Amino acid sequence: MLSPLDLSLINGPIPKAATVAAVLALAYLAIRKNRTWWVRVVPIVVLTCALVVTGFTLVVNNLWKPWPEPLPIILMVWLGAALVALSLAVARLRPSRWYGRVLSVVAAIVVLASAVTATNAYYGQYPTGRAVLQVFHNPSVELPDTAPPSDVLEVPEGKTLADVWTATGLPDKGTMSEIHIPGAFKARPAWIYLPPAYAAKPRPKLPVLVLLAGQPGSPRDWYDAGGIVENMDAFARAHNGLAPIVVMADQLGAVTANPLCLDSKLGQSETYLARDVPGWIKERLTVDERREAWTIAGFSHGGTCAVQLAVRAPDVYGNFIDLSGQREPTLGTREETVKAAFGGDAAAFARVNPLDILAREKFPRTAGVIVAGKDDALYRPADAEVFEACRKAGMDVQWKELPGGHDWNVWRPGLYGSLPWLAQRTGLVR
Repeated sequence: MLSPLDLSLINGPIPKAATVAAVLALAYLAIRKNRTWWVRVVPIVVLTCALVVTGFTLVVNNLWKPWPEPLPIILMVWLGAALVALSLAVARLRPSRWYGRVLSVVAAIVVLASAVTATNAYYGQYPTGRAVLQVFHNPSVELPDTAPPSDVLEVPEGKTLADVWTATGLPDKGTMSEIHIPGAFKARPAWIYLPPAYAAKPRPKLPVLVLLAGQPGSPRDWYDAGGIVENMDAFARAHNGLAPIVVMADQLGAVTANPLCLDSKLGQSETYLARDVPGWIKERLTVDERREAWTIAGFSHGGTCAVQLAVRAPDVYGNFIDLSGQREPTLGTREETVKAAFGGDAAAFARVNPLDILAREKFPRTAGVIVAGKDDALYRPADAEVFEACRKAGMDVQWKELPGGHDWNVWRPGLYGSLPWLAQRTGLVR
């Protein structure tokens, strides 16, 4: 029997019920048998909240610019509804009896909860209540010791790992570990998923998937919202415990920071991902060190970064998965980006910009998948342009278009639907 914690928070009755509840709660807060209330209080509250939301939107989109894309209109509508509900609830407190005050507070809370539910449904951040609760859970365990050469399974040339894999008695699930990976960039801790096969003896040399989050975001987003453990464990169960090692690294340094995944005035993010992270992984974990066994992937800002590393560090990453990435690394406009990162030196930016590199170099040994949301009006055209540039540069690149916008409803199936391709490409299975 399905647990209430497993009911969808994105589709189905819960988001619809939340919207209906918000409408009813707003109606309760707005309706009173008082002419002054209708002529003065309600219009003033609505107008003031509209001005606050408009001003907030203008500041975020045009002055602060914590991320390149503008705030979605639907979220601004919900923000306005929440502010109206809070304001009307406060206005009703003094003239109401105690039970009226309680109902006003409850109605305001209902609208706030509905706004949060609608925001979550829009982005697809937390698919179920169980996913929400795991935010408060720390699944980290210590990494196993490094295996000596005598305890490492070697794969003969021309064979895949699955061809020679016979391990039994493996754990049912993989593990997650939170680890600080030192380097040239001041990064937050990374999260590492080790599949059940990593517990075997002899230990197999597994392929590596380096995953990046969007901006704003953090490496743990792939655990909280991405469902990395459940999906990778499911893949492992279907392949006798085999799955890639997943390293969820940090390319940002802070939730709202944007060093553009480059080496610039903003930080040494590229060096960290191209040299420090791979070096640490090869030293600390039992991995297949062939470039064909290494993949860089991410969503939104992380997808942009994946393409950047694919062309800037092709000897490290033989594969990439770009989930709704941008056309190029950006802080809003190219002029703003060049000024902030390179002191106005446009040539310096062109030397490291993926589209410029793809126009002048060929990458016949690199393969990738570019995923776009059908309803993503801002990023889908950019993704199509990046795909065409990769194809012309000789990459073995695939295009996937999935239902949804710029959100987890695209990114989750985009990544996990690419795992069979990735397993073949990295030599995990035939």
